[in-house]
Amino acid sequence: MAMMNTPAGTIRYWAAARAAAGTTEEPYTAWTLAEALDAARERHLTRPEFARVLLRCSFLVDGTPVGTRDHKTIQLAQGGTVEVLPPFAGG
Repeated sequence: MAMMNTPAGTIRYWAAARAAAGTTEEPYTAWTLAEALDAARERHLTRPEFARVLLRCSFLVDGTPVGTRDHKTIQLAQGGTVEVLPPFAGG
C-alpha cells in the first residue's frame, strides 16, 4: 500500500493576523489544523506578536467555522484553505 502524501494548501491571514504574520498568505503541508498552526508559529518565531494574535483568532477550514473544536481533530484537505480571522470591531 502506498503512503499517502501530506495535504498541502493555503493559510490566509486577515487584519491583525496579516499584520502579525507579515504576509497575506502562505502554504501549509499538514494533516490537521493544529499541525498547520504549529508550523506557522515556527516560521514566525521572529515575530512574537504572531503567536499572541493566533490565540485570539477564529478559523475557517474550507469555509467551515472551527469554533471550539480541538484543532487536532480538524483534518485538512489537499488544496484546502485555512482562514485566520482575528476579532473584529472589538469582538
